[in-house]
Parts: sequence; structure tokens; C-alpha cells
Amino acid sequence: MSKADDRELDALQAALAAEHAAVYGYGVVGGRIGEERRTEARTAYDAHRARRDSLVRAVRDRGGKPVAAAAGYALPFSVPDAAAAARLAATLEDRVAGVYSDLVRAAEDGRRATAAEGLREAAVRAVR
Repeated sequence: MSKADDRELDALQAALAAEHAAVYGYGVVGGRIGEERRTEARTAYDAHRARRDSLVRAVRDRGGKPVAAAAGYALPFSVPDAAAAARLAATLEDRVAGVYSDLVRAAEDGRRATAAEGLREAAVRAVR
């Protein structure tokens, strides 16, 4: 495997780890977010699960062993109410966007376009 292949696999693994954390985080968001934003949170949760599953396949296709999800994740701050849940969602999306930005730089061909789409989706959700 070349250095470029190693960089891409590392970036895929980092994106997968971020998606694992986002799925966990959206579980918290969904439990605290107000009713008016619950559908939006569920849509984001489902999108992160789909991206996570796609990344698992991509890591395997590159010959890697997908990084496993942790049993739990430390939240960056307390999430006692709907306002904090919305802030957590934005923080999760910012973090996911950052790792997809790294993946865009490391990936080639169609994987770069897929990573760019993940970056775009996370950035749009972050500003909502």
C-alpha cells in the first residue's frame, strides 16, 4: 500500500470514528431536543448511521479493519435542555465536517466526491 493509500485509509478511519461519535451524540440530542426539531434530529441521526455504514464498507474495501464504536463518549458540555441539545448537534456537525475535510484531501476519484458530499451535509446541518 502506498503512502497515499495509507493516508486515505487513515482519513476513512477518522471519518468512521467521527460518525460513531455523531450517532451516539444524536442519541442524546434526540432525547433532549424540543418537539419542533425532533424530526430534523432524527433525519440527521439516520444520515449519520448511513454514512457510518458506508464508511465501514469503504474501510473494508481498502483492506482495513473498521474502527469500532466506543461504548460511550464524553460530551463536550452538559446537555440538560433543548437549547444545549441544539448546540451539541452543531458541535457534532462541526467535528464531522472537519474529518470529512481531511478525507476530501486524502481521497481519490469517487471517494473524494462522496467525502465532499459528507462535508457539505455536515456544514449545512451545523448552521441550522
